[in-house]
Amino acid sequence: MTPRISILATTAICATALLACSKKTEAQKTDTAQSAAFAAPKVESIAINGAGATFPFPLYSKWMADYNQRRPDVKINYQSIGSGGGIRQISAGTVDFGATDAPMTEDEVKKVPRKILHIPTTLGSVVITYNLENLSSPLKLTPEALSGIYLGTIKKWNDAKIAKDNAGAKLPAKDISVVYRSDGSGTTAVYTDYLTKVSPEFKEKVGQGKSVKWPVGLGAKGNEGVTGQVKTTPASIGYVEYAYATQNHMPMAELRNAAGSFVAPSIPATTAAAAGVDLPNELYASVTNAAGADAYPISSYTYILVYEDLVDPVKGPALADFLWWAIHDGQTRCEPLGYSKLPAKVVSQVESKLRTLQVGNKRALAEN
Repeated sequence: MTPRISILATTAICATALLACSKKTEAQKTDTAQSAAFAAPKVESIAINGAGATFPFPLYSKWMADYNQRRPDVKINYQSIGSGGGIRQISAGTVDFGATDAPMTEDEVKKVPRKILHIPTTLGSVVITYNLENLSSPLKLTPEALSGIYLGTIKKWNDAKIAKDNAGAKLPAKDISVVYRSDGSGTTAVYTDYLTKVSPEFKEKVGQGKSVKWPVGLGAKGNEGVTGQVKTTPASIGYVEYAYATQNHMPMAELRNAAGSFVAPSIPATTAAAAGVDLPNELYASVTNAAGADAYPISSYTYILVYEDLVDPVKGPALADFLWWAIHDGQTRCEPLGYSKLPAKVVSQVESKLRTLQVGNKRALAEN
């Protein structure tokens, strides 16, 4: 064999060997990848359940859908059953979180098995909506007129106490059909909190709470129920959360506030109501009948209720992460749906509170 032929033969043998080695290596890689794929644990879906206030339901629905886009493995289910129902269910441990517009009472807190936290999530307003024809401008109502309607002492739409602030309005000589919430409601708690502040008679005869004995009117369940009842009942009046009225294109009354100004419900007017109220360490406070010329008088924070120890090692961190997302990225969804963003100072307070959430003896929240 000549040297040239020898070199060519040797080269061919090496190339064949290299090709064989390459195929073997690729086969090994494929086998390893397939083995790893079969060995990797499946990511299970995390189902988190909550229930409570109807007041923030339009916003919470949006939040939960958007958060699921961010975390497809987390599905949050929320039942809009009213604040009273939310408090009962979180107290009984049948849901992972509750929601309420009215802070829990001392008696309610005593019934829970471990420490519970109020997490402010947004601000909204309770508006007075009505079903009257031939009004060219929004109805104006003083605290005296509004409390009189719900006490049953003002019975006709053309009553002098209503007419005096609505010059030129064609108010009918019809009976006022009053609509109120029939279920245990944070919206009712906010509304009656306001009425007890502006009317000593209302405070004495009816009082404040999630469920009160109304002297007059017809009950309907949820903000949805009151909205529907007012829309279908001529000469009626009711109280609902701002988002429900705007989404259903319902008229809203201008209310005279503590400064003596008639103010229409709006996002800036709700924000103005909260501006002068500092939240204590418990993170809840009333902002109804707030001072300030621009403040809408029936404004309120709304809260998610969670146990400080979330217990579940899978759900706990996911719920903590959702709450952190809600007070940051979630705030951009507030105003388009008729809610006000949390003030920056309150966001800082909530951040500190969320960092106290635990699962056993470990922090529930990842480092932020």
